[in-house]
Amino acid sequence: MKVLITDPIDDAGLERLRESGHDVETAYDVEGDALLEAVADANALVVRSGTDVSEAVFEAAADLVIVGRAGIGVDNIDIDAATDHGVIVANAPEGNVRAAAEHTVAMSFAAARSIPQAHARLKAGEWAKSDYLGTELNGKTLGIVGLGRVGQEVAKRLDGLGMNLVAYDPYISEERADRLGAELVEFEGCLERADFLTVHTPLTPETEGMISTEELELMGGGFLINCARGGVVDEEALAEAVENDVLDGAAVDVFADEPISEGNPLLAVDEVVVTPHLGASTEAAQENVATSIADQIDAAFAGEPVMNALNAPSVDESVFPRIQPYIGLAETAGKIAAQLLDGRISEVEVSYEGDIAEEDVELVTASGLKGVFEPLEWQVNAVNAPQIAEERGIDVTESKRLQSDDFQSLVTVSVGNESESLSVSGTQFAGDDPRIVRIDGYRVDAIPHGKMLVARNADKPGVIGFIGSVLGEHDINIAGMFNARRDDRGGEALTVYNLDDVVPDDVIATILADDRMIDVKYLTLNGEDDGENEL
Repeated sequence: MKVLITDPIDDAGLERLRESGHDVETAYDVEGDALLEAVADANALVVRSGTDVSEAVFEAAADLVIVGRAGIGVDNIDIDAATDHGVIVANAPEGNVRAAAEHTVAMSFAAARSIPQAHARLKAGEWAKSDYLGTELNGKTLGIVGLGRVGQEVAKRLDGLGMNLVAYDPYISEERADRLGAELVEFEGCLERADFLTVHTPLTPETEGMISTEELELMGGGFLINCARGGVVDEEALAEAVENDVLDGAAVDVFADEPISEGNPLLAVDEVVVTPHLGASTEAAQENVATSIADQIDAAFAGEPVMNALNAPSVDESVFPRIQPYIGLAETAGKIAAQLLDGRISEVEVSYEGDIAEEDVELVTASGLKGVFEPLEWQVNAVNAPQIAEERGIDVTESKRLQSDDFQSLVTVSVGNESESLSVSGTQFAGDDPRIVRIDGYRVDAIPHGKMLVARNADKPGVIGFIGSVLGEHDINIAGMFNARRDDRGGEALTVYNLDDVVPDDVIATILADDRMIDVKYLTLNGEDDGENEL
């Protein structure tokens, strides 16, 4: 697999990718047509903040599986376009969390005690001791805007230094905030109560410029610290607020445009401490984010969950072994159901019974949808399957029941439309031994692999022999067979055949010509090259 890296990352990440056998190519500072040409045959793209991964990039890279951001922020990546093209976008949020939190704490002290200003004057030969009267953090109120990973780490550190914590974050529970020692408040209340305000939100259309003149006036003094993303705080408004004594000072590590120009208003205000986006600039952080992205690329290539995927279902590493056997099983059940249902699909339900119902099954459900859509010849994977369902107006539901009447765990994919519905259920026997155990209410025991024939017929003598004879006459070998009937003798029966060979259309027509036959469907699974009738 080819991995293209367009922004510098730590050598540890490069080495890990090479050890995995990938062709690693670096092309730093490429943009425009040069970027599109470089990514054309790439299977993975690794970037930091310097590469603009636009829709044009995804259109140019037909073989792209994953874009990895060696860091947290992904505002330079068009995630919607990635999802449309079935490309995973993943970041490395844990690798530099500690470094970013520590830099935030350092900047808080730097602003509160005027450390850079005093340093510069002393270096210039001035003993300006009487010019600086610092502010202690102990006993002050810390306002945290965004109580995510970095915000939580900052809260832990500054809570330990005796600060009182208030936080604004509409996406976190009060219980979690309580455990961190923080009081959840509304945005305006957070600004009004903060002696120190630290910002930890991503840059989105909703957060861009969220702190400007009016918000800074609500603070009525104190210090603002931004080590999150440039553009969240209006730089001109912040410079004016500090210069006009609306705020006592500020510390900024990130900017709307980087590198910043000489005319940036923050550079002209002495009480504003600035650093050139150093939040993640520690040796440990750079190594961690590089190796984390390398590991996620390996997982994507192997078809395993990508732990920090932003546009695809992900799962905790400890949970994955328990759900892994059901990922492929759900996909197969979805493929079978979609191929057996006649007509348009307008609704899909993925249901879970037994032990599997207690797990995080988002990835399993996405795989079930992938299976449903694949036979319909849509370009689909677990990344874009939920979006495809939404775009096509297909109702998707997920249900769970902790008890199962017959199996330790059971996964069922049901498809339907206005006139009919059909369900396929699967389970695992003895670890990794997948079986399809129900098809449209019939109890079966079918091995879901390769080439399959599903025949529904009147429950009369000789039908199985007839089908076997027709297949034999065309040199189609039966590898396995299971027959079931839903009602008592004389009703309808269903038979599943595992086959070694392709079943041509004329053989299907011959079988259906018998008046005892109700329906016959030839199915292909597991990506086999089936030639005629290929789905």
